[in-house]
Amino acid sequence: MSPSVLSVAYPFAFVGAQAVGGAEQILTSIEAELVALGYRSMMIAREGSTCAGRLFPTPVPAGMITPEVRRSVAAAHQENINRALEANSVDLVHMHGIDFHEYRIPAFVPVLVTLHLPPSWYPEAIWKSAPNYTLQCVSELERLACPPERRARVVVVENGVAVSSSPRLRKRNFALLLSRICPEKNLHEGLDAARLARVPVLLAGEASQYEAHVRYLNQEIKPRLGQGARLLGPVSGTRKRRLLAAARCLLLPTVAPETSSLTAMEALAAGTPVIAYRSGAIPEIVEDGRTGFLVNNATEMAEAIQHAEEISPAVCCAAAASRFSLQRMIDSYRALYTRIMAEVAIYA
Repeated sequence: MSPSVLSVAYPFAFVGAQAVGGAEQILTSIEAELVALGYRSMMIAREGSTCAGRLFPTPVPAGMITPEVRRSVAAAHQENINRALEANSVDLVHMHGIDFHEYRIPAFVPVLVTLHLPPSWYPEAIWKSAPNYTLQCVSELERLACPPERRARVVVVENGVAVSSSPRLRKRNFALLLSRICPEKNLHEGLDAARLARVPVLLAGEASQYEAHVRYLNQEIKPRLGQGARLLGPVSGTRKRRLLAAARCLLLPTVAPETSSLTAMEALAAGTPVIAYRSGAIPEIVEDGRTGFLVNNATEMAEAIQHAEEISPAVCCAAAASRFSLQRMIDSYRALYTRIMAEVAIYA
């Protein structure tokens, strides 16, 4: 019988065709490819998500995400986990949310947890997870940020993206910001840089219904719109790929300790240079002067925007194909699944 995998997404983000978050896009790609390979798939995700296998939808009320809302949604998510495990033979649970530690999985079921976010953003308790849990990072730099005494148990599978076979060589004259709208993504400095460079800028993204995110949108982003700066809202699928391919450059002014950057990989895969701050794993993705520019502030970013046309789209595509292959990622996850499931006897 084909292996059966239960994927558990973060309950407040959509998975599937309308996924905009990096973790949700990675989950969408893994699940679709594994179903194509013959795996049996179930997924627990926000209501409105789509997947190639069977979906157990978790309803999320409209409005602000308060502590009370989080508790009620987490309870509904746990009920879905229980239903899926009780009704099906599950060989592996693959968890993707920052809240994975809040859910109960029986000790006899092997669990893989992809740590999409910086290790310091998770509670210390995750490093004492039960033996049936395998923790996985998306870059070697992220693994090195894990507690030294736990690193040996942490595996690495790097993210991957589909690469354009024919990159757009002639770009339109706009810079692109593509991100969740929240303080750590520092998008207002990207808007400032484009204004200094006198280049139109499009911001594709939305603020989640957390108070701090909505406040950042209202206080830092909206006042900077107009006069060449537009907010598009969230984009995904074909529209996102077209925007990435057409943009003069992607701006990545994040100050978060990034574990990876799917957005940067997607831009390079579309033949578009990336101008980014030196945050976390970003310097491992962007080759300064070859596939983009690494900068330290909005003034340097503005100057780099003026030189974006010096970066070859073909070189960006070739770098993405050789370093961030979607097939390599899928093969790595498949091998990891096989290894973990082969060790299931030790959890019983």
